[in-house]
Amino acid sequence: MRKWSVLIILCAAQFIMVLDTTVMNVSVSSVVEDLDTTLTQVQLAITLYTLVMGSFMLFGGRLGDLFGRRRVFAIGLLVYGTGSLITAFSPNIGVLLFGWSFVEGAGAVLVMPAIISLTAANYEGRERATAYSALGGIAAAGAAAGPLIGGWVTETLTWRVVFAAETVVCIVVIACVRVIADTKVSGSRRLDWGGTALSALGLGLIVIALLQAGSWGFIRPSGALTVAGTEITPFGFSVVPFMIAAGVFVLIGFVGWENHVISRDGTPLMHPRLLRTLHLRNGLVMLIAQQTIIGGMFFVIPIYLQYVLLKDAFDTGLELAPMSVAMLIAAFASPKLAATQSPRRMVRIGLVLVITGSFTLVSTIEPQLQGVPFAIGMAVFGAGFGFIASQLGNVIMSSASERDRGEAGGLQGTAQNIGTSVGVAMLGALLIASLSSGFNQMAQADPDLSETTKSQIADASTDGIEIISRDQLDDVAAANAIPEQEVATLIDSYVDAQLTAIKGAILLVIFLAALGLVIARRLPRIPGAELGAPDTDDSRRVSNG
Repeated sequence: MRKWSVLIILCAAQFIMVLDTTVMNVSVSSVVEDLDTTLTQVQLAITLYTLVMGSFMLFGGRLGDLFGRRRVFAIGLLVYGTGSLITAFSPNIGVLLFGWSFVEGAGAVLVMPAIISLTAANYEGRERATAYSALGGIAAAGAAAGPLIGGWVTETLTWRVVFAAETVVCIVVIACVRVIADTKVSGSRRLDWGGTALSALGLGLIVIALLQAGSWGFIRPSGALTVAGTEITPFGFSVVPFMIAAGVFVLIGFVGWENHVISRDGTPLMHPRLLRTLHLRNGLVMLIAQQTIIGGMFFVIPIYLQYVLLKDAFDTGLELAPMSVAMLIAAFASPKLAATQSPRRMVRIGLVLVITGSFTLVSTIEPQLQGVPFAIGMAVFGAGFGFIASQLGNVIMSSASERDRGEAGGLQGTAQNIGTSVGVAMLGALLIASLSSGFNQMAQADPDLSETTKSQIADASTDGIEIISRDQLDDVAAANAIPEQEVATLIDSYVDAQLTAIKGAILLVIFLAALGLVIARRLPRIPGAELGAPDTDDSRRVSNG
């Protein structure tokens, strides 16, 4: 009974980690209105939240190794609950950025690797496979419940109540942590501050560049990074590819630094040789692809529902329900299937379903909701993602030795959150870039618009047009003194550009899922329940350097 009590505690923590982001996605228009901000600023908050987690997750995993995973788990929940309370009472976007993106993000950095490592420490063999499938199912449950809970609470009370309730859950879980067994703390307690700084800087440069690509341009500058009034456009190009390249070089430097630390008998933030474990490496790559897909999709679909179809938060949750419920069912059905089917087959089946569901959704993106086809597309997509999500945790952690589980947990959390961050940033950037160029092209080609109006739209498109609703566009037109007879034409063009941009973002999801099919070929061929510790010799090499 104690073992399953442990799983309930870990699942409760996992649930609020996932619930948090889905609530913010479905309540995005209410948050924008309540805090008097813009969708771009809320997108920034979502991206920074996952960026903070992804950038420092290795650090959180290492803290668990050095000071005890159970202790770090409890401290992380305390920090996370404090951040949730700050978010609940935030009066403006600045305080929300601090409470949600940074304080909650810092708490999650400690909690998420600990959940993964404590699961491995408390279960073995088939029980471990079942536990990881349950955590995958709970993640799906959080995704399923988030839109409905967030939508209902937002419309009935306020989005702030959800974050306040998370604080209560954190307190309850902290009170129960003593039943969780932990491994003994061993080795030096010196922290690798150089590795922490380099990993955070490298990952941060890449994700921020992707986030701003919509307004700065991918290759050719549209807007530009501006420092002290000076636009930064190296050699006449956008700064985005240079930031990405700089991030890659910093990460290469991070690997070199870790090898240097090891050569001096120090304790690295991450042992580079851990990535030579084939199944672990392939599991991490697949996890990044999975989270990029779901992170981007959970950002794009609510925009369609709320800004094109003008649905409120609760109705948005209802429209997302087929995806969420199918995801939940697939995740909880996976343990039985995983006993006889390999992770490779399960993930590839999931990806085929994701592609099928995405193609169905593209065909239904219209100015009016096509209820049944849209629901079918969402359900098929959700079922596919549920199959994928339930497999990768066991693949990654079963590929690491006992000694390396803290690092493996940190790597898994890093991959998960960087993938989500890249998904929101990439699809958000594509959405804004496509909307801006599409709307401008339609306006310039429209003979019914005056040259003054066309010039205003061209100027606005340069820095990236905000995603707003038809009602808000009416107000913008009035504020810019656009003639009344031109407003209806502008709204039609803007909605058409929105739909085209949303379809383009979903087509990118299809491309990423197809790429995932290639990556999945390198996942294990044996049933997931039979995955065990890595080969002894390989494990020893990884552990000993």
